[in-house]
Amino acid sequence: MELLEPSLQMWLTFTVIAIGIFFYIIDKFPMEIVSLGIISALLVLFHFIPVVGTNGDLILTARSLLAGFADPALITILALLVVGHGMVETGALDSPVKVLVRLGSNYPVAILILSLITVMVISAFLNNTPVVVIFIPIMITLVENLGKSPSLYLMPLSFVAILGGMTTLIGSSTNLLVAGEFQAQAGQTLGFFDFALPGLFLASIGFLYVLFIAPRILPKESSQNAKEMKITGKQFIVQIDLTEGNSLIGEKAVAGMFPILSGVTVQMVRKGQKDYLPPFDDITLEKGDLVVIATTRNELTAKIAADSTLLEDVKNQSVIDLDDDDKKVNVSRGQQLVEIIVAPKSRLDGRTLDQAGHILPGGCKIVGIQRRSRMNRASINDIRLEANDTLLAIGTKKQIRSLRLNSDVMLLEWSVKEIPIKADTYKALGIFVAVVVLASGGIVPIVIAATLGAFVMIVSGCLSVRKAAHAIDRNIFMLIGAALAMGTSLQATGGASYLAMAMVEALDGAGTAVMLSAFFILIAFLTNILSNNATAVLFTPIAINVAAELGVDPFIFVTAVIFAANCSFATPMGYQTNLLVLAPGNYKFADFMKVGVPLIIILWISYSLFAPWYYGI
Repeated sequence: MELLEPSLQMWLTFTVIAIGIFFYIIDKFPMEIVSLGIISALLVLFHFIPVVGTNGDLILTARSLLAGFADPALITILALLVVGHGMVETGALDSPVKVLVRLGSNYPVAILILSLITVMVISAFLNNTPVVVIFIPIMITLVENLGKSPSLYLMPLSFVAILGGMTTLIGSSTNLLVAGEFQAQAGQTLGFFDFALPGLFLASIGFLYVLFIAPRILPKESSQNAKEMKITGKQFIVQIDLTEGNSLIGEKAVAGMFPILSGVTVQMVRKGQKDYLPPFDDITLEKGDLVVIATTRNELTAKIAADSTLLEDVKNQSVIDLDDDDKKVNVSRGQQLVEIIVAPKSRLDGRTLDQAGHILPGGCKIVGIQRRSRMNRASINDIRLEANDTLLAIGTKKQIRSLRLNSDVMLLEWSVKEIPIKADTYKALGIFVAVVVLASGGIVPIVIAATLGAFVMIVSGCLSVRKAAHAIDRNIFMLIGAALAMGTSLQATGGASYLAMAMVEALDGAGTAVMLSAFFILIAFLTNILSNNATAVLFTPIAINVAAELGVDPFIFVTAVIFAANCSFATPMGYQTNLLVLAPGNYKFADFMKVGVPLIIILWISYSLFAPWYYGI
């Protein structure tokens, strides 16, 4: 093979990419700033030193360098983030997650391993992007309920999906592209399971690494911001007044408990002037009764979402004065729970809620109290508030916003969370299932399914436009744009082909096994900078030519392209599923390098030892 003539533009492109990756790794500047710097550098570079084709036309223009911001892969990721956020906001996955958590509490390790194995197996036969979308919220809820950090398992989730995708012809779009190029260039076809055995070998090695080694390297804790935003499992004392229409009216105690209130602790029932403590025998709840429960925010939210009449007396009093953004929103859709702290020297200090009034200035109603010291069983009307008590309040967005100016309480902004609506839960679940079916069944391309799903999530009321916009991560937007700009530059200047030809020339006469090993690691390196699909299309013809010069079956080098191009573990822009877990896992660019590079090296060494024996070369 004749070595390409290097150009100034090629070397400058290598320099920009190297500097960009360096700044990504040191993490001194925000990821979006580094991405914008890379794009700006490439735009300036090719404006003053253009790449001109043989016909005199410009090959690299501002349009081609910025085309990444309209790339279907980017639109797909952003749309799927909106769909996933809709699932989380509406609580659509609460029921299946509760089943997993119940099993996970008894067999935590087994459930996590089973989840990862399930993802890897499914990814061999379906597009792995929607598979990961399904499991991200499930894994987050599961590991948080098991007291672990989501960052320990979200990156492994992405990696096992990629590993599963390299075992069959339809496991990844990369595999199909290589098969298409192989047929076009050499007239040979790849069967569904033609490379399944070496693929399974590599997937098994990678799975063991992901399971036992990756969690030791990954960050053990989420970022400080994520810690603050996590809704804790602390218990609140909540009072339910049984007014007309409350679903608890008529409920009878069974074996000392109320089945309808499973998951919460009923501390007291007050009938008139008489208080009843557990166990509750032969007690039927009636209109006018007062029920005091101890519960977590998550459980209370789930109860209210499932039964809109549970706190009917509270909602009737608190929902007033919707702001402009909420004028078209149903009253029940405006309900939000928030935590506030009684400030030092507050006028609430030392007073009961009856004395202070349950409704705070602005309209929020206090529904629960939590403090570190032990509280006796009593109506929250009888509990004297103290400085540093945490109060649970319910109200609309405008009512909660008004608390910022209230000197008697300190608003915990991170704790604001809207109460899901049961009807929205079913709508979100239906939308999500439709997106997965449309994409995985090949009915429409995944970009169309995802975009349509995001649109329906918004127009159906499952998400507001503001929340949908909040779901879109700017790091992902800028990162993909920069990655595709780097890939376009590398291809247009001939940088990728130059590296391949230089490797072939340097290893001339080294033997087939050595050449195959070097070919694998070169592609595995470039697939994390170029897109994996671009790498596959670029290197398949080179693989066929290298095999012809060495006098071996081109199938060997073509399948090496498939395995190596799927080694997209070292950068977040290496593969779509990496980008999907980037924000939920609170990962940095360097985290992917720390975990992904050793995995690539292990797979490279494993393949270099396995392939000569398996193919007899």
